[in-house]
Amino acid sequence: MSNTHQEAIKQFLSLMGNVDEQLNDTFQNMHHGNPTENLARFLKARDWDVQKAYKMLIDCLQWRIQNEIDNILSKPIIPADLYRAVRDSQLVGLSGYSKEGLPVIAIGVGLSTYDKASVNYYVQSHIQMNEYRDRVILPAATQKYGKHISTCLKVLDMTGLKLSALNQIKLLTTISTIDDLNYPEKTETYYIVNAPYIFSACWKAVKPLLQERTKRKIQVLQGCGRDELLKVMDYSSLPHFCRKEGSGSSRNRSNGTIDNCFSLDHSYHQQLYNYIRHQANLIESGRPIKQGSVHVEFPEPDPEDTKIAKTIESEFQRLADQNGICNSLNGLKVNGD
Repeated sequence: MSNTHQEAIKQFLSLMGNVDEQLNDTFQNMHHGNPTENLARFLKARDWDVQKAYKMLIDCLQWRIQNEIDNILSKPIIPADLYRAVRDSQLVGLSGYSKEGLPVIAIGVGLSTYDKASVNYYVQSHIQMNEYRDRVILPAATQKYGKHISTCLKVLDMTGLKLSALNQIKLLTTISTIDDLNYPEKTETYYIVNAPYIFSACWKAVKPLLQERTKRKIQVLQGCGRDELLKVMDYSSLPHFCRKEGSGSSRNRSNGTIDNCFSLDHSYHQQLYNYIRHQANLIESGRPIKQGSVHVEFPEPDPEDTKIAKTIESEFQRLADQNGICNSLNGLKVNGD
């Protein structure tokens, strides 16, 4: 780390020494004994501008307090059938670890439908996976590999991406904004696999809008990306949709829940769900666990994120017009109205 960066962290630490007790408590819950690494993430996200990074972190801490994020891992989505429906329509899972010890998060972008529960449940589940990653997965990886691990790899499967994905732009922008503002710099590399033409067209339009720092993190791989991914992880950690050409994601639980990390029956989701239920029982101590989603305040999207979402919308519209299927998009609820 350069002297300039060390000085920025020193200034940032000094500013954090003046925050009130409530903000400091949630900051401690967030950094898990590594305040310097946490400050560095926020500084990176704001190009090492101390004042901007400080404002970003204070906003994040206030968001955590207002939405009781410190307690979100004690609020299970129940009944279990509802949680299974969320898992079957929000395809995310932990497939393993890279050779460097980084968790490998698999995401079925193209086949996630987000249509089995309300938006609040999907946002709640996403935040719970973020918090479980930061509080349980990363500390366990740090211990196992004998070095500090604070980031992950993400493999995004575009199998099944269709123009109807336009329906989900608003929800995906919300989730992306929550990550950008409150969990910055947690992903080392994004690997895009099984990309159809529709993705390639959108990527061409969106890429120029991305910051250089973000662009450097994204790798679009050929086909299912297996050969490239095997350079950074073992076969056992490959997401199931990267195992062979044309395999693609699957929502079908009969394909083998042991390998399909999207399934609620996969060990990762079983451990996560059991952890949340256990935390709830500790707090409720015998009382029935409350049903209902956690209502998290959605932050205002960054102007750059809004611009990217608009670019994707217009690119999808152009492709629809080009394919002569504009009629099928009539009445589409792009803004959730």
